[in-house]
Amino acid sequence: MKITVPAKPYPAEIDLTETAVVIIDMQKDFILPGGFGESLGNDVALLGAAVPPCEELLALARANNLLVIHTREGHRGDLSDVFPAKLERCKPSCKIGDPGPMGRILIRGEDGHDFVDSLKPLANEVVIEKPGKGAFYSTELDLILRRHHIKNLLVAGVTTEVCVSSTIREANDRGYNCVVVDECCGSYFPEFHRVALEMVAAQGGIFGFVCQLTDLTAAINKD
Repeated sequence: MKITVPAKPYPAEIDLTETAVVIIDMQKDFILPGGFGESLGNDVALLGAAVPPCEELLALARANNLLVIHTREGHRGDLSDVFPAKLERCKPSCKIGDPGPMGRILIRGEDGHDFVDSLKPLANEVVIEKPGKGAFYSTELDLILRRHHIKNLLVAGVTTEVCVSSTIREANDRGYNCVVVDECCGSYFPEFHRVALEMVAAQGGIFGFVCQLTDLTAAINKD
């Protein structure tokens, strides 16, 4: 089914049979009070605002049998997949692997590394465990998308200017058509969110499109 979604910089034409929804890093440690994000001095309510829209997007994807992919950033318990530069850029008291409010920080299997409860994947949905910011780096994401004949990505998650933007740029270089759903993304810095989305749609859509969830929902439900 082909749809046209009002978007910036111009309407996006999408074939839903070739489309996947990618929900990036909706993890407890980034989003919930008392988690790693808050321990760094961030207002996690700014990210929490993206949870209800992501719930709506996820329900929309499931109702229309779209391929759903969840990503989460994290590392092996022995830290063998963390470059020293990434460790060194952390605050001394909040390094990757250190004890945190929800277990060891950004370590796979810890409570904080897991998804928020309302956005947990179903058994048939894909989970990408990524050691970096972008979802394509050192993961099987590209292979999975190509095996499913996916050409379009509806992108959501956190944070807009870091992991979401990194993934969109990686996808763009691999030939995927990205549509970022504005309300379904979030940042600890509202200005970063705004500017990151402006960068996606700038220069005729240099990295892709930006749409509103209401417009996407209306376009999918039109028929």
